[in-house]
Amino acid sequence: MDSTMSLAASGARTRPDGDRSHIGRITVIALVFALLAAMVLSMTTGASGASLGNLIGSLFSGSEGADALRDYAVIVNIRLPRMVLGVLIGAGLAVSGLLMQGLFRNPLADPGLVGVSSGSALGAVIIIVLGGTALAPFTTALGIWSLPAAAFGGGLLTTFVLYRVATRGGQTAIATMLLAGIAIGALASAFSGVLTYIASENQLRDLTFWGLGSLAGATWIKVLAAGPIIFAALAVAGFLAKGLNAMTLGEATASHLGVPVQRFKRITIVAVAAATGASVAVSGGIGFVGIVVPHLLRLAIGPDHRYLLPASALLGATFLLFCDALSRTVVAPAELPIGIVTAAFGGPFFLWILLHRRSAFAW
Repeated sequence: MDSTMSLAASGARTRPDGDRSHIGRITVIALVFALLAAMVLSMTTGASGASLGNLIGSLFSGSEGADALRDYAVIVNIRLPRMVLGVLIGAGLAVSGLLMQGLFRNPLADPGLVGVSSGSALGAVIIIVLGGTALAPFTTALGIWSLPAAAFGGGLLTTFVLYRVATRGGQTAIATMLLAGIAIGALASAFSGVLTYIASENQLRDLTFWGLGSLAGATWIKVLAAGPIIFAALAVAGFLAKGLNAMTLGEATASHLGVPVQRFKRITIVAVAAATGASVAVSGGIGFVGIVVPHLLRLAIGPDHRYLLPASALLGATFLLFCDALSRTVVAPAELPIGIVTAAFGGPFFLWILLHRRSAFAW
């Protein structure tokens, strides 16, 4: 027993100062349970009064009454795809923010703040407005994949341009990045405005609500269209942890550590564009998830991306499901666009980051 205690004490002494890997593991496990709770909340929240418990009871009892059929339709065809899409989009946006922050090596890189979401939105707006006319061959050839593909292309182009403008000699200037993001977002918004001006009344109504961000239109078709793209981006991101840890020391150091820097940057940019583009295509503009979630987790578990990546995916999904449940209840039976809810949380948090780190952002 004494030897066991001495080994434990020795292990505690050999743990490096500042090592928070044990906190990271505990946090990931806790977030798994938090996500499960958020999923249950999402499945039981809504204005219809459908009961998940009654549905499960009717399935076991074999009852096929009107209430059971209504509960089945609401839960399986409306709430379940909405919950699945919320998990995918929340995880995708949070991980995209983390990847951009790791690539640019600063805490303010977020797809929504630096123009990537605007570029993705422009690609989606082009398909919504012109998909039935000038781009009919494209939409016919790709079918349900045309909207995610266009949003992915827009996000990829804006991410690439942003990186080229803001990075010089392996160093990214945060002021340049933010200003370039504003310029790119303004250009994308200008083109989107032109397309909105020529849109039909039905397209205009869809674009207005879509621009605020919402999961209200979630269907299994949208899950099928965007889900594989977001899941593939998340799977790729899982292999980037060591490279992101090395990149925090600078590109030259990362290269000396064996990271193929140029290929790594290309893979990271494509993953960000894929996750952001597919998310924007099916949910519209949902901001601040990519900056709030990674920053909170860095404060809690440190900068190790081996834990930040899974924790960001879990917390991002949990956060978005919570915001979605709030959007369905705060003005019930109406529904508040989820982008408004995330902005209500993210805006003050973003200001807090600026105030907390303003000395680092001085010109």
